[in-house]
Amino acid sequence: MIRAVNDRLTTAGRLNAALAAAPRLADRAQLRTLLARLEAGCRSTLEVWGHDHVFTGPGMPVFRRQARVVVGRRVMYLDVYAERERVDFELDGATTHGDPRQREIDLRRDALLATVGILVVRFAHRRLMDETEAVRREVLAILASRRVDDKT
Repeated sequence: MIRAVNDRLTTAGRLNAALAAAPRLADRAQLRTLLARLEAGCRSTLEVWGHDHVFTGPGMPVFRRQARVVVGRRVMYLDVYAERERVDFELDGATTHGDPRQREIDLRRDALLATVGILVVRFAHRRLMDETEAVRREVLAILASRRVDDKT
């Protein structure tokens, strides 16, 4: 389902309609949860996991997921964006971001976002999974520091 939505073969809304038409489908509750995450803007299994375990809950603001940002002629989509604080949290999967060429692309993208005042913070798959509470604390500290910076 994630791939179908990402590849624009369908939408979460259409999948929800299909789910409603199949009331006896096995694992219906899990499918409904996944569709809710897709509607919220999650676009990978890591983003779904981050949504459920890191970026929601006590103290967390409402984030924009896959927020569209245009800088010059370039259009970018930010994984988890705190608009007020202008912080983009990128969730870097283990397979895609182990490639040095991808790392260079990410660094250039991050620099471009910095030109419009957006701080990019990247969390690796391993940290998100193994250090969930530490990542949550770090996210909250970063957001708090950006709010203080806004007032000075």
